[in-house]
Formats: sequence, C-alpha cells, structure tokens
Amino acid sequence: MTNNTWNDQIATEPHTLGEKISDTAEQVKDKAAELGKSAVNKIDESREGAASGLQKAATAIHEKAEKLPGGEKVTSLAHSTADKLTATADYVRSHDVNRMMEDVGTLVKNNPGPCLLSAVAIGFLVGRAFSSRD
Repeated sequence: MTNNTWNDQIATEPHTLGEKISDTAEQVKDKAAELGKSAVNKIDESREGAASGLQKAATAIHEKAEKLPGGEKVTSLAHSTADKLTATADYVRSHDVNRMMEDVGTLVKNNPGPCLLSAVAIGFLVGRAFSSRD
C-alpha cells in the first residue's frame, strides 16, 4: 500500500464512521417510532375495556349510594363521584390516545403548579407502593 492510498483511506474513515453512526441513529429512531405506534395501538385497543370498567364502577356507586351511612351529604357525594366516573368513561370512549395526550399537555400548560404537585404526590405514592418493607 502506498503512502497516498493509506492517507486517502484514513481521510475517508471518519466520514465512513460518521455515516455508520448516522445510519445507526436513524435505525434506532425508526425502531423507537415503531414501538411508540405499537404502544399507542395497544392502548387504543384497550380503551373500551377501561371505559366499560369505569362505567360499571359508576353504576355500582349509584346503586349503593342511598344505602351508605352518613346521610344526604354522603349520598350526594357518592352520586357526584359516580357522575364523574361516567363522564370519564365517555371521555375515554370518545378520545384516542393522541387526543388524550394533547389534552394532558394543555392541562399542564394551563396549570403547571397543581400538575407539578400532583406529579410529586403520585411519585411519592408509587415509590411507597414499590418500596420494600421487610
């Protein structure tokens, strides 16, 4: 191998390495997008089941609200909770995952403080749920 050929090969190596890195990054990006679409499709497929579960819970609360101890105030609160579960079930049925994510984004933009506090509280509860206590 002559010196010029060797220098030419060395000069083109970084370019080739850069192309390899770029190709690999593109493949990873494509795979991540494919996995994301697959996850969205699975969530969309289970929306009706989730909505049905929420509706069943709302119906059960409505049916048992009158029998709860605590009087009219507790009964009213139970019916209100059941109505909110029904509204949530309707929302889940009528909105796909992408629309729900847009709505969450809007909610966070419009209410950053309460959303941050909610995220901290949920994180704390999840952490407590998964912490091991021997």
